[in-house]
Amino acid sequence: MISKKNIIIIVVLVVVVLVFGFLQYRANHQNDYSVVYLVTGEVYVGKLATFPDFQLTDSYILQVTKDATDATKSNFQLQPINQALWAPSVLHVVEKNVVFYGPILPTSKIAQALAAKK
Repeated sequence: MISKKNIIIIVVLVVVVLVFGFLQYRANHQNDYSVVYLVTGEVYVGKLATFPDFQLTDSYILQVTKDATDATKSNFQLQPINQALWAPSVLHVVEKNVVFYGPILPTSKIAQALAAKK
């Protein structure tokens, strides 16, 4: 027979696991955009979830183009992934191919461009 002490320990452990799971879920389902830089040099921007794997939704690829008026300058464009020829709804990224990732500041030019698109 299980003692009251063991039941309390089990309940506390279950609550801790549930709270941890909730916090992970909430952290992975924020509405904030993140940038993901891959070893290939491609840069993706989207809503990033890291569990159970790296997934980008509502994602864009950051493309660099030469300025038409000044060849020494570059312009940046955000191309929606859902408008690409292959148009995935979710972009699964292999973790070992990620150089770095992180949230985008609301004051960044990318965040401003995304806000203007909405």
